Parts: sequence; structure tokens; C-alpha cells
Amino acid sequence: MKMNDKSNSARFRKLVSSKIMFRLFLLKDLPMAFVAGIRVKEITEEKAVITIPYKFLTKNPFRSMYFACLSMAAELSTGLLCAEAAYGLKPKISTLVLGLKGNFSKKARGLITFTCNDGKAIARAVHESISTGEGKTFTATSIGIDESGEQVC
Repeated sequence: MKMNDKSNSARFRKLVSSKIMFRLFLLKDLPMAFVAGIRVKEITEEKAVITIPYKFLTKNPFRSMYFACLSMAAELSTGLLCAEAAYGLKPKISTLVLGLKGNFSKKARGLITFTCNDGKAIARAVHESISTGEGKTFTATSIGIDESGEQVC
């Protein structure tokens, strides 16, 4: 059993940070995220930062971003950290979203930036699961901020 080492994480971050490779991944595996215009702004061992623009395909009739689009971007900010922690592991593992809780505090307009700072805790949970052979449940948090710096969700 091979634990994820720094070189696997670096390779994963390089793939995700490549605009072309990330867009191809979205087109192949997450086409709605591709259409919505989701982008990776930053990914490190500690955090993932994802952006989603307010545009024709992400808006709702109330002149704000549709909550499903916001949820998709928030989930991707946590999911990329899970994918990084699992990248290159033998045997391969999978992760699964078991629940979602959202708080929408303000109309989301413009470019919304989601940040998840749980990278190290996610990696610990993945490695603990590998070493014990048992599944782990983990709660990750992603916060959405608008262009003016206000939290929207």
C-alpha cells in the first residue's frame, strides 16, 4: 500500500493548475461545471480556491446565481482536495459526498470565489482510512465570497 507522497500531490496540482488539462477534465467528467465556467484559482496542500462567474447560464430569475451552481463550485473546492489526497494511491480509493448543508446569506452576483481550507485534515482522513481499512466520514467547509469581499454562502 503506497501513501500519497509529495510528488503525487505536486503532479496532481500541476494537472489541475493547467488551464487546458483542467478544462478537458471538466468537459469529460463534469460537463456542467465546464459550461458554468468554473475555474481553479489556486490549489495548495492546505486549500483549494475555485471561481464561478455570474452569467446567463448560472443565473436564476431573481437576478442572482442559481444555488445549484454555487453548490457545484463549493463541492468542487472540497472535492479537489479529496482527489489530491487520493491521487496515485494503491489501491485506488473513492470519495463520496454524503450530505450538503448550505447557508445563502446574500444574493450572489459577479465572480464568486469558494475557498476550502481543509486540505491537511482531508489528507489525514484519507490516510487514516487507508491505514485502518475503514471508511471515514469528514465534514469539509467551503466559503463563497463575492467580488466586494462579502460572504454570500
